[in-house]
Amino acid sequence: MLTTESWLMAETARFAVGELVYHKLFGYRGVVADVDSQFMLSNDWYDKVARSRPPRDKPWYHVLVHEAMHNTYVAERNLEIDTSEKPIQHPLVAKQFNEFKDGRYITSQKTN
Repeated sequence: MLTTESWLMAETARFAVGELVYHKLFGYRGVVADVDSQFMLSNDWYDKVARSRPPRDKPWYHVLVHEAMHNTYVAERNLEIDTSEKPIQHPLVAKQFNEFKDGRYITSQKTN
């Protein structure tokens, strides 16, 4: 069942959970693990980390980074679709997703 928030996310977020993305500024690939309709971390984090000052009122994404142990929190404007359709190597992929099919990850878990 779609909640009002999930319907709005579907209408406004460019990327969905399970989609492969590419960070335009830092050149890494990843998979979207979760989506926030707007910036949800602290002002302190934003001031220290978000140096390009992306908008806080647009979607932000939790991304599992390919061939890394960490994940990132990325503003929508810094991402584009990763067209490689190659799987992501990250230790949390198997815990977050059930399968990789047609260039994207599938999950049965509920997300925001």
